Amino acid sequence: MSADQLLAYNGLTVRFGGLVALNALSLEVSRGEILGLIGPNGSGKTTFFNVITGIYRAGEGRAELDGRNLTAMSAQEIYRAGVTRTFQRSRLCLPLSIFDNIMIGNHRRLNHGLAFNLFRREAFRREFERNYEVARDLVKVFSARLAQRLFEPVATFSIIDRRRIEICRALVSEPTLLLLDEPSAGMTHEETRELMDDLLVVRGHMPGLTLVIIEHEMNVIERITERCAVLNYGQKIAEGAYAEVAADRQVQEAYLGTA
Repeated sequence: MSADQLLAYNGLTVRFGGLVALNALSLEVSRGEILGLIGPNGSGKTTFFNVITGIYRAGEGRAELDGRNLTAMSAQEIYRAGVTRTFQRSRLCLPLSIFDNIMIGNHRRLNHGLAFNLFRREAFRREFERNYEVARDLVKVFSARLAQRLFEPVATFSIIDRRRIEICRALVSEPTLLLLDEPSAGMTHEETRELMDDLLVVRGHMPGLTLVIIEHEMNVIERITERCAVLNYGQKIAEGAYAEVAADRQVQEAYLGTA
């Protein structure tokens, strides 16, 4: 694994009975890169995310994060190693506030001790104030308006604001690798453009952050990624800059459509 590589997969294979969801997949992601992951439905994109985060175990192959063996880690260990994600379908707790939802993503830094929370009230207050400042500053990167409404229920906000909150929840633990699973799902083209603007701003604030994004909106992939990989039937069929991948005949037949 070279010094500029953060994530490396070699020969990754995942089977569900007779279905091969990932077939000897090899892929590398560099530090600070924004990689797009595209392909038709059922091509293995979300399965790849589930393997990275420890939800699924690979039957064959090896995965490394910054030189550490991911395939030997639990989901909790992978999170502590600096990998976080969002999901295509919202996993927010709608009755809870923005602040509460974001703190769910920061649980490894919170003091969960019963004595601390019940009896050390001054220390608890200081921890709350620190976490409030962290959450406010993070949300402000996306929206100053949202940062003023941290204690309002998430259910009262629009789809794009909920996506912003989900991404903040994934970012609050200061990960090195952020996985975004179709962040534009359910949004209009204008909302998608706004959210991509937000992500580029976040990239400016967190230059070391590495992003892998699953998207069906090709204008998003073209605009925000530096490189993309295309999956089909669990195999990587193309990799490179968007213009190169989009011109690939195999990709056109599998995903983009042919004239």
